[in-house]
Amino acid sequence: MLVENLVPLQPFNTFGIQARAHTFVRIDSVATLLALHRAHPSWLRSQPLVLGGGSNLVLTGDVTQAVLKVEIMGRELVSETPHHWVVQAGAGENWHGFIDWTLAQGWPGLENLALVPGTVGASPVQNIGAYGVELQDRFHSLDAVDLHTGQLFSLDAAQCGFGYRDSVFKHAPGNARHLGLAGRALITHVRFALPKKWVPELSYLDLVRKAEETGTAHPSARQVFDWVCDIRRAKLPDPSKVGNVGSFFKNPTVSAEQCTDIIARDPKVVHYPMPDGTVKLAAGWLIDACGWKGKAVGNAGVYDKQALVLVNKGGAANPATGGEVMTLAKAIQTSVYERFGLRLEIEPVVV
Repeated sequence: MLVENLVPLQPFNTFGIQARAHTFVRIDSVATLLALHRAHPSWLRSQPLVLGGGSNLVLTGDVTQAVLKVEIMGRELVSETPHHWVVQAGAGENWHGFIDWTLAQGWPGLENLALVPGTVGASPVQNIGAYGVELQDRFHSLDAVDLHTGQLFSLDAAQCGFGYRDSVFKHAPGNARHLGLAGRALITHVRFALPKKWVPELSYLDLVRKAEETGTAHPSARQVFDWVCDIRRAKLPDPSKVGNVGSFFKNPTVSAEQCTDIIARDPKVVHYPMPDGTVKLAAGWLIDACGWKGKAVGNAGVYDKQALVLVNKGGAANPATGGEVMTLAKAIQTSVYERFGLRLEIEPVVV
């Protein structure tokens, strides 16, 4: 176990913000994590920053608590049922690479989540979702370590408390809605139940258009994977070229009555009726309608092709600061509230 000090974090967050970790430990196995718990238990009880791919993180200054860089690797088929392949991956595995690997093995089901940045271990925390599929639709179970006690435990889907971009890992202990494992647990392995009777999920308009353009009514999982990659690359900036954390705000959900009121004032508002009778509004459209596309605060800007994405306009040499990013985000929130009466919720973790 190697403990490093004053480690630059710019390479470890996809926004490319400059900051340093006072204490930095690479967690490459459960054994390493347990050894750290025995040697420095106070570090793990003091809200350490668990760092995967850094693709959902905004740093506003140097990180004084311990940073645990998760690098647990491994991919394998752990069991089969009559209906599913149960596939496991280490928390440090690259998410997109893991999907590519599952398809190469003939195990479909995750293709709609292609190119979502980050690691496997971060995927349940956010309950990532894209193009009609959420992680919870394919989730089986996970293993984690209690950072306070050093105990290993497992959770199934119900115990994870999944919601829209939400899980038990995003709530503090004692929260009224969840048991709360924020700052308390580090995920080590995640298992997925991938369907043997697979059918493509093509409910999103962009995928419908791809099917029509190619004349493919019954695409393979690999074709859907390729379509999703093409769509995302056309809409979203590559973090390796333009610093960003993907969608910066959650799509707000309103009642049918609220939506009717907004449509009466703004007939072009992009909205999606939900099974429970509520309506999800496109946050990117709301932000664009307020005139923010292409605007900037310092070196933090709104992406000119998708207003839902904030970007680092200064590059690696002169990056945006966390303060600039948050100033821009708060100004956008104010504009949307003043025009639509809706409070946009920030999606990434702000430290």
